[in-house]
Amino acid sequence: QVQLVESGGGLVQAGGSLRLSCAASGRTFSSYAMGWFRQAPGKEREFVAGISWSGGSTYYEDSVKGRFTISRDNAKNTVYLQMNSLKPEDTAVYYCAAAPPRLYYYSDYAREYEYDYWGQGTQVTVSS
Repeated sequence: QVQLVESGGGLVQAGGSLRLSCAASGRTFSSYAMGWFRQAPGKEREFVAGISWSGGSTYYEDSVKGRFTISRDNAKNTVYLQMNSLKPEDTAVYYCAAAPPRLYYYSDYAREYEYDYWGQGTQVTVSS
């Protein structure tokens, strides 16, 4: 069992930065692949970024490439999402999720059903 708690959301002006954190409970965090998803009002939840259990592989949705960076610290049971050059269209509730380490391709990381555990989400609002 893994429990995930996101933090770091808030209100920021366009062009600004935020760093989201996702703290995980459980001793097996380092064996999970992790992902960040987001859901904007009136839209379906979408994949944002993923990272392998070791941190050696990362994956990004096209609209955030070059602006967002996913990372993890297995010693602290935490995964991060550094978000720079934020745009109003980045406004959403951001969720972190944990999946077994079998994920390999971008398409694997992007599938919600691959993930076994989800956090409650943190709101990110970008004003224009």
